[in-house]
Amino acid sequence: MTVKSGDKVTAIYKTGKYIGEVTAVNPTSIVIRILAVIKHPVQGDLHHPKQLGEGFFHERKALAYREQANIPAGMVKPFQESIPEYGESLIVAFNTLKAQLQEDHTPFAEHSLAALAEIQKEYELMYNLSF
Repeated sequence: MTVKSGDKVTAIYKTGKYIGEVTAVNPTSIVIRILAVIKHPVQGDLHHPKQLGEGFFHERKALAYREQANIPAGMVKPFQESIPEYGESLIVAFNTLKAQLQEDHTPFAEHSLAALAEIQKEYELMYNLSF
């Protein structure tokens, strides 16, 4: 795939998926400026998904509006559709993850929901959003 600065793309970063604009192309990675959220990152340890093990349980927020992220080139794909407004896309992605977790009555899901409750408070303050 060939992309250049200014192209609109989707990108997977850790466990989240975003729409962004290419700001730099490196030999093995692409820097994108975040414009919208497609999938909110899951909570917990990336190396032990859906487990509460002895390690840390990471609270994972979505990348911020206009934040730049260096993404491996293989995780970036062209995007041709209209780009939703960041705040609206964040609400949809957040609520989708929350609904999935509410259907899963495991200790991991309960812990994730508690983490999301804290993240929601931050989003409401940071972006003046109502969930």
